[in-house]
Amino acid sequence: MTYIKALLFLIIALSSSFQLEAKPSELTQEDVTAKMHEIMRAHVTYKKMSPLLAKRSLDNFITLLDPSKTYFLKTEIAKWLEPGEKLLEQITYDFERSRFPAFEEIFALFRKCILRRNRFEEQLSKQALPHQVSIQELKNMQWADTELALYDKLTRMRAIYVETIAKADGELKELAIQRLTKQRLKNEELFLQENRAQSQQLFCTDLLKAFASSLDSHTVYFTPAEAQQFLISFQQRLVGIGVQLRDDMDGFTIIKIMEGGPSVKELRVKDKIVAIDRVPIIGLDGGEVVERIRGEEGTPVILTIVREIKNGDEKYFETKEIRIIRKEVVIKESRITTSIESFGDGVIANVGLHAFYQDADSSSSVDLSNVLAEIAAKHNVKGVVLDLRSNSGGLLTQAVEVVGLFIKKGVVATIQDENGDLQHLRDLDSKKIWDGPLVVLIDRFSASASEIVAQSLKDYGRALIVGDDHSFGKGTFQVFTLAADSTTVDPQGEYKVTRGRYYTVSGKTPQLVGVQSDIVIPGALTFEEVGEAYTKYPLDNEAIPASFNDSLSDVPFYLRDRIRRIYQIDSQLPIPLYQPYIEQLKKNSQQRISESKGYQAFLSELKNPDQLAAGVHASYDFQGGEAMNLMKDLIWLIEYANEGEKKAA
Repeated sequence: MTYIKALLFLIIALSSSFQLEAKPSELTQEDVTAKMHEIMRAHVTYKKMSPLLAKRSLDNFITLLDPSKTYFLKTEIAKWLEPGEKLLEQITYDFERSRFPAFEEIFALFRKCILRRNRFEEQLSKQALPHQVSIQELKNMQWADTELALYDKLTRMRAIYVETIAKADGELKELAIQRLTKQRLKNEELFLQENRAQSQQLFCTDLLKAFASSLDSHTVYFTPAEAQQFLISFQQRLVGIGVQLRDDMDGFTIIKIMEGGPSVKELRVKDKIVAIDRVPIIGLDGGEVVERIRGEEGTPVILTIVREIKNGDEKYFETKEIRIIRKEVVIKESRITTSIESFGDGVIANVGLHAFYQDADSSSSVDLSNVLAEIAAKHNVKGVVLDLRSNSGGLLTQAVEVVGLFIKKGVVATIQDENGDLQHLRDLDSKKIWDGPLVVLIDRFSASASEIVAQSLKDYGRALIVGDDHSFGKGTFQVFTLAADSTTVDPQGEYKVTRGRYYTVSGKTPQLVGVQSDIVIPGALTFEEVGEAYTKYPLDNEAIPASFNDSLSDVPFYLRDRIRRIYQIDSQLPIPLYQPYIEQLKKNSQQRISESKGYQAFLSELKNPDQLAAGVHASYDFQGGEAMNLMKDLIWLIEYANEGEKKAA
């Protein structure tokens, strides 16, 4: 599995076995059971503890303690990794009585494994390290079978840290090792503390995390500190430098630089941060790295980065110190990008919508409507390309309103809650901002609300869906117990729980399968193993009856006749608008792609990631360019067909 992920912060937890520093929640074992019952009552599928959830919880608990697989040996935890039915039934029985002996045994074993790890680290500090260890060797690491194998793994991990720091500044080498050791010992102290009450709170916190995450890939329990952090992400506002990072073990790679942030002119995507304020960060937990970068507005932070420089076919690495002044960064997911391209006697509008949002000043639907109106006021618009690539979603109501810009009245989406109740979300305004040729461009990061828009427009036949073969595949919705404007957090923590699924007017949900493109155009994510299907414990795909003929069954009966009279005037019916042209469009697209040397080189680089360092083709948006070519073909085919009909008449 590859490692490209569109998250606010991505951690491949090889360097540290612990999470963001946060005080354990004020929980007892009885609280764990009570809180889980509360979560399960709200959950769409799982309402009580079962052997299946017990097995998942065991796996989650072990992973929480040792995500880097550098403490436990496989032989030590085998009975919990592959538990028998009797053990799982016992765990299920014990759960209702707030007893967790199996988890207590794992917790106690982990404390012993910490002592062994410390012995190994002491030995490592006195021996020479191997050279030129590949990071690829340590990705997808499995549990070591023997102490010797575990020692070898730790040796190679340390070698990577030291070699990376030496590239940046040889004098930082010893300091880096000291920092790494200090951080590890500090985290381990949480588990080795003699204070029984604090140790019990830590145990209960990890236990509840393990149980909650066993329900599905989006149900999460947060400690109070983590809940505050989640709110920052939700509110899309923070003080920092405006970058998104990925932990690559030999540094934190910049994967995105936010528009309007203080880093736009100073940093580049793929720069690797190895020190903050001249203190090495190799081996630190990702959460701590983020906290070190953040600070008071107006204060400076000094980043030591390693930058790859290309000179023809040659490349080398340059180490730089960059000083950046922190400022408040509003993550502009609400941003819309627009461009136009001349075609015939008019233009094609290319609009990139990056999230579905609404606040006091703007919303995605209003902004999109205004943008299209402005272009139409100045130009003869012949087609619209709506680019939803890497749009991970947002407000469901805004997805409905965006679809409403392109259809008459009708059901756009349906949500089904944990009780099985259905609620239809409708567009009740027959006014359309654009009624002409429409192409929606998706990739494997188009998720949630993006998938509602793409699938709904496809269901009604209003848009041609192009791009990656399918979108992300998230067809569930979650509720967070903490309101967006909350100022206090429950000392027992908060949680996010999956309450139900959503469906489009055809009765389909994108859950697991995503939205299927009518015409596949390969892009940067085409060969990536990303999506809901690759998450842990995803919910199944299901279907409900289509809602093209809206029964208004979710509307109070005494209002149905009144609403029906208004609602069914100018209702949107599914139309096979683009069906006659799809095969010709596919043929044209495939021919262009196969004959383009640049496109073929780009695809070759994607299939062979090692070539990317020397390649330059990834800098051009081949996928977006081909979507525009398809739109040109579509306009021409429609106009040609219309001209033929006129002559026949």
